[in-house]
Amino acid sequence: MLDNLNWWEIGVLVLLALLIFGDRLPNVISDGLRMVRNLRAMARNATGDLSRELGTDIQLEDLHPKAFIRKHLLSEEDEQAIRKPLQGVYDDLRADVTGVHEELKGVADRIDPRAAARKSTTTSSVPAPAPAPRPSYDDAT
Repeated sequence: MLDNLNWWEIGVLVLLALLIFGDRLPNVISDGLRMVRNLRAMARNATGDLSRELGTDIQLEDLHPKAFIRKHLLSEEDEQAIRKPLQGVYDDLRADVTGVHEELKGVADRIDPRAAARKSTTTSSVPAPAPAPRPSYDDAT
C-alpha cells in the first residue's frame, strides 16, 4: 500500500498527523482500526450468510460473477468443453504471431545497418571505426 512512499514522506505524513490531530491522534487511530475491524466482520458475515443460503462454501473472491459461475455452476468437463474449441484457435494464432515476429525481426536485421556492422565485428577481428564526434553547443559558442 505504501510502496511508492519513502521514509521522508512517511515521516512528513506522521508529523502532519500530529500537527492536525494533536492529543486526539491515539483516539483517531483506534477509531480507524475499529472501523476496519467492523468492515471485515461485516464482509465475513455477509459471505457466511450467502454460503449458508446457497449451501456451498463461498469465499469473498468467489463473488465475482465469472468466478462464481466457473466454480459453482460449471463442472470441470463443461469448462473443458467450452475451452477446447478456443484453445485450438489460440494455439494457431500464437504460432502465426510468433512466425510473423520472427520474419519481422529478420527483415529488421537485414535493413538495419547497425545490425550488419555488429555481425561483421563479431565475425572479423578488425574493430569497427569509432563514430565521428558530434559538435556540441559549447564548441559553437
